[in-house]
Amino acid sequence: MGFSSKPSVTVIVPAFNETENIAPLLGELSAKLPADYEVVIVDDGSTDGTYETAVAAKAQYHFLTVLRHHTNLGKTAAIMTGMESAQGEFVSVFDADLQFRPEDVVAQVEKLREGSDIVTGRKQGKYEKRVVSSIYNRLARVMFGIKVHDINALKTFRREVLEGVGLRKDWHRYIVPLAAARGFRVAEIPVVLRPRKFGEAKYSGRARILVGLFDLVAVAFQLTFMRKPMLYFGVLGTGALVLGFLVGLLAVILRLAGHGFRPLLYLVILLVVAGLVLFAAGFLGESLAGISDRLDRLERLVRKQNGTEETDGARGSDGDRG
Repeated sequence: MGFSSKPSVTVIVPAFNETENIAPLLGELSAKLPADYEVVIVDDGSTDGTYETAVAAKAQYHFLTVLRHHTNLGKTAAIMTGMESAQGEFVSVFDADLQFRPEDVVAQVEKLREGSDIVTGRKQGKYEKRVVSSIYNRLARVMFGIKVHDINALKTFRREVLEGVGLRKDWHRYIVPLAAARGFRVAEIPVVLRPRKFGEAKYSGRARILVGLFDLVAVAFQLTFMRKPMLYFGVLGTGALVLGFLVGLLAVILRLAGHGFRPLLYLVILLVVAGLVLFAAGFLGESLAGISDRLDRLERLVRKQNGTEETDGARGSDGDRG
């Protein structure tokens, strides 16, 4: 891999305590990536010398930029920091543990050049947590309605994809469904997943599984709610009103039978008021969704007129974040 004055592809490498992987990582990237690629390593608050190792490697690898967070902010924040420095039209997120192959990044870029907006990998080979990953991806396919096998594998995309989706903490896993929901074209190709040689896995344990499931539900809710807020509030409001009507009918029957029960009247009032409030919230949600859509259209118009914003800066320099 040589050096191009204007890289067309940026490979962002979030790294947290990966000092043993930096040298083999850069050696493999240098050997297998074309000259029009750049690599941006974002050290995410490592305590094992990852940042120092990466900075020392800049003397050998002129395509390399090193950035860092002073504290561990998470992979999503590292990706966004890398985007601030990225010059490429295409961006790939490549894990520092070398479980994916650089040549698969090249294959994904070629798929993008054929017309796709985001290309995700379908993992090939044996790996830990395969069963959990399979269940998780099945849930994602059902909840998001996307036809990909792995939503959190090696990903490469046009830079406007990441600029167009709103990422919160740990939502890097959901770039594919978030992009698909905004109309970006998604493709999938096989990618080889290799065993980790050095360091320890950063995403493991039952707590991580629960966090992933909660995030899955949160993303699905946001996507469906922002599209049709009245679908949620309207159903709940209708349910409250119908239940209020039925309870009111029961109260009338009991009253006629000489068994008046005043708490039922209070319950009827509560249900009717709740139903009306929920409908009002639904209308408010629709208004907010409309404003959000108009802002999105305005943002796309501005980008179309001004072109995709890029961050200018000296390549091969290091920087600090957070």
